[in-house]
Amino acid sequence: FSISTYNKMWTDAQKDLDIQLRREREEFLQPEKDRVKVFKMLAASYIKYMQIFRSLETAHDQLVHWQKRTVIRQVLDGVIGRILEMKKEMVELENSEFHYIDNILEDLKLLPEDIEVPIPRYFVKEKLEVLQQREKTLDQILLNAGLQTEKHVKTMTFEEAIKTIQVAERARQGRHRAAFMKQIYLEEKRERQTKLQVQLGPNLDDAATCIQKVWRGYIQCKKTEKMREEEMIFLGMSLPPHLKAMSISQMHAGQINALEGEVRERHEEVFIKDKLRETEGLNIKETLQDQIGQCFIECRHIIGKFPDYPTEEAGGSMAILSQKTPEQVAAELAAKKEMALQKKAQKGKKEEGKEKMKGKKPQKTGKKVNLPSVKTVKEGWKMAPSNFLSIMEEGNSQYKAVWQNRDEGWDFLQDHDPELIKEEKREEVEEEIRVQVDELMQQKLENLKLAVDGEKSNKQKKGRKSEKVRATSLMSLVHRTIDSLYRELVEERLLIKAKTVNLSDYVGEYSYLGTTLRQVDIEPMPSLADVRQLIALYGILPLGSQTVHEKAPLVKALLLAGPAGVGKKMLVHAICTETGANLFNLSPSNITGKYPGKNGLQMMLHMVFKVAKQLQPSVVWIGDTEKIFSKAVPKAEEEMNAKRLEKILPKFLKALKAQDRVLLVGTTNRPFDANLKPFCKVYQKIILIPRPDYASRFGKYFNQVLWKHIILQNGGVITNLLNVSCLAKVSDGFTQGHIVQAVQAALSELRLLQMTRKPLRTAEFMTSLARQDPVYKEEEETFK
Repeated sequence: FSISTYNKMWTDAQKDLDIQLRREREEFLQPEKDRVKVFKMLAASYIKYMQIFRSLETAHDQLVHWQKRTVIRQVLDGVIGRILEMKKEMVELENSEFHYIDNILEDLKLLPEDIEVPIPRYFVKEKLEVLQQREKTLDQILLNAGLQTEKHVKTMTFEEAIKTIQVAERARQGRHRAAFMKQIYLEEKRERQTKLQVQLGPNLDDAATCIQKVWRGYIQCKKTEKMREEEMIFLGMSLPPHLKAMSISQMHAGQINALEGEVRERHEEVFIKDKLRETEGLNIKETLQDQIGQCFIECRHIIGKFPDYPTEEAGGSMAILSQKTPEQVAAELAAKKEMALQKKAQKGKKEEGKEKMKGKKPQKTGKKVNLPSVKTVKEGWKMAPSNFLSIMEEGNSQYKAVWQNRDEGWDFLQDHDPELIKEEKREEVEEEIRVQVDELMQQKLENLKLAVDGEKSNKQKKGRKSEKVRATSLMSLVHRTIDSLYRELVEERLLIKAKTVNLSDYVGEYSYLGTTLRQVDIEPMPSLADVRQLIALYGILPLGSQTVHEKAPLVKALLLAGPAGVGKKMLVHAICTETGANLFNLSPSNITGKYPGKNGLQMMLHMVFKVAKQLQPSVVWIGDTEKIFSKAVPKAEEEMNAKRLEKILPKFLKALKAQDRVLLVGTTNRPFDANLKPFCKVYQKIILIPRPDYASRFGKYFNQVLWKHIILQNGGVITNLLNVSCLAKVSDGFTQGHIVQAVQAALSELRLLQMTRKPLRTAEFMTSLARQDPVYKEEEETFK
């Protein structure tokens, strides 16, 4: 039963999280001087959190019980944030974005696939309707502006149409005539054979020999095929049968999950809330009125006058109903008045001091201010304070209090628990009724003051004036709607449609020699799996979750640097696909001739970032970003005026806050042409994307990497006649783009039609591959 399976997965993940939190409280609070030991501790915790992350994400996606999913979601955000904090500590410890922990994985008996960063499916699922509506709006704007890229049907003349029909009809008649003649020939042959057999009579020995020959040949072919398959499996060059069956079952499971996604909608709790309001609303209202009235009488008895009713900002009747005596409330009010008087006096002294200092220059004393230094050398390394431990501990305690020992035998549907909904909704109903009671009791208090003390309050008039001032100020700020700005950006092609590409489509293998190379003081080139992991950590996870983005280490700008054809643009589109983000294109070639002048540039960026913040998450992409920071602009590119963004980009990044889920992504294939100081100041994180290594080009039987993936993607069929290992070896130095071009050139429409009777061979891909220029060693060293 699937529900029990995912409940157990959640339970196991919570147990592991409890152990991990206990371990953090014990180990990470103690200073440690040995950096190797520190890194091992961090890496082990990182791996453990990644396993918990994967289990919680699967349970959150598959469970139907939305109250459980709410609790899991809280813990899940905490775990994601803690992973990002661990990653930051590991980067600062090693001064490198890439870490090689294959020795730790070996000790823990884990595979590299176990630390692959999973992309939470709720990033897109929770706002699927909004994304679909936004996509329809974008398509409609592009269509109205004449920018929609549609495949137009090629028109032909009347004579060409007649000729095409004649050719097709003559070909059909020829095929029909050939089939008819073949049928006549076979019938005549069959008649001749039967006449001969009647004359000679049946020969049993010949019949038995024929049957034996066919049968023995068939059996031997089967044995040979089986031996070859076993040999290929033994050598690790083919997929075992049980894994093939698993892949088929996984495909079926994926289809079922897609159908379940439509059924697994959050149940509305409106009816329960309405029932609570009907049954308990009147009782709550009377109780609140009695309590507030009693507070009025007690204050009048002790202080000598009725208190002022607290404003909505101060909490309304919640401030009155706090667990404080009237004497404490009076003392607090007096203390607040004294503090206000002191602040006014201090402000007056400061203003007098400023007036005296006018016209005087500050004297230089020559003394240096000694800032407190970080005692990491003497005391040793210590873990930085976390913003997510409290979130995880709160979720863990909630799980223990509510769900750990809960009897769910009665809940067959596993959709929701009405009692828990009542507890949640009771607070909402009380808050709504409290607002109504505040209005009544405020009027009652004014009547009491007027009747007993003869006082009048002027609060309402002041409130009305302030509301009018606010309204007029807001009206003056808002000039244009987001829809109009969105439309203009789409029409100017500054807001473009992202291609549907998942991060898993960026295939590449893990580097298994990283630790070995570092032990002999050789810095290894990062693998494509490492790049994929960094894109998930720095790009996708923070953009997908508001809580994670606000509290995790903030990454505002990301640079993807690598040779042409390694998939930089694909990764930009993958970030948008996995998070449902808008994609803004501010590449120098795209903004040429648009919004000229300094004021035009400021207006363009203001529009982009206003829409990006309003419709977050958003990705602002700058292709060929080195041209903005280039040392000298070539004469051919003077018209593009790419450098006009150089001074304004840092200001834009400074304006981005932690609550703004906007990421600046730059791509470049010549980062060494840029002026490095302002270049590295803008881009906080720089990810080097190298050409694929042999493991990524060939792969193993678990992953069909690059050559296999691209051939299958373009409609090809891989047989034993195609030596993928040879292709992977020959394509050393070529990028993914080169391989895609070679495969597409070989697999034409005609070649795909011949696939069934003419299988693919290795030599077919060599010609188009040999015509392209690879990434030479000098260029790779320059990138490194």
